Amino acid sequence: MASNLLPMLYILVAGVAVYIFVSNLFAKNEDAKALSWASGNAPDKSKSGLIEWSRSVTHQFTIQWAQRMKNPRKRKNIEKLLKTSGLSNELNVDEFIGMQILWGVLFPVVLFVLNFALELDYPWFIFVGFAIFGWNIPISHAKANRNQRQQAARVDLPFFIDLLALSTEAGLDFQGGIQRIVDRTRGSVLSEELNNVMRDITLGSSRAQALRGLADRLDMQEVSSFVNVVIDADSTGASIAKVLKDQSNQMRLERFVRAEKAGAQASQKILIPLMLFILPAVFIMVFAPVALNFMAGK
Repeated sequence: MASNLLPMLYILVAGVAVYIFVSNLFAKNEDAKALSWASGNAPDKSKSGLIEWSRSVTHQFTIQWAQRMKNPRKRKNIEKLLKTSGLSNELNVDEFIGMQILWGVLFPVVLFVLNFALELDYPWFIFVGFAIFGWNIPISHAKANRNQRQQAARVDLPFFIDLLALSTEAGLDFQGGIQRIVDRTRGSVLSEELNNVMRDITLGSSRAQALRGLADRLDMQEVSSFVNVVIDADSTGASIAKVLKDQSNQMRLERFVRAEKAGAQASQKILIPLMLFILPAVFIMVFAPVALNFMAGK
């Protein structure tokens, strides 16, 4: 059965590759125009060489397929993932889906070529597994970026809030304090996001809207709590410096509790390697001489 399916799979993969090449060779100009960004500007150059290479190949071969995927829920989820991972200035939704298609096709095609050239005779489900793996590469990359950004922001947030509280106590207003922090702490995730907050305010957004945008981009409970506290203090007229100090102390307490919890979990997790590797080695060292003496009749 498997031997009958493999030739059909080869023909299918080859047909898909030929169809993609021909359809993109004769693609209409309207397809390229539909890819334009909402801002009308070119996307930022990515720090990842893999994304830059994938973008150029995606525009050549798979972008038209991506534009035909109109599922609004999937597009909304991808848009949120790009925003929280910090890739929204480098990729749009069409490009991201196009990269999923690209890698989802490229992996089984490469495997097909190797399988045919080296006569490896892989079963069909290996090709399906490689296609699924390739499809999920962009998602894994974006999620890794998101987790890295959130971890960096989680570490820096109490320090930034302390600086903001000191700035407001020294006589600066809230926006002046943010600008001072941005000027002094360039290069960090929070500094870049606070710079985006200042840019949004400069472009006409209210302080509350700009801060909610910050919470949406980082998608963290700590940042959302900070934003809600600042907005509430702003609307009620409370002292922003005192509110910020209380918020910073609360975040430090939560971080200490998380560290204690992680330490307690570490002692439990070490039981598995202890039982699988360390205890058997100890038993061998202790009882092996006894067993050898017994077997030798001593």
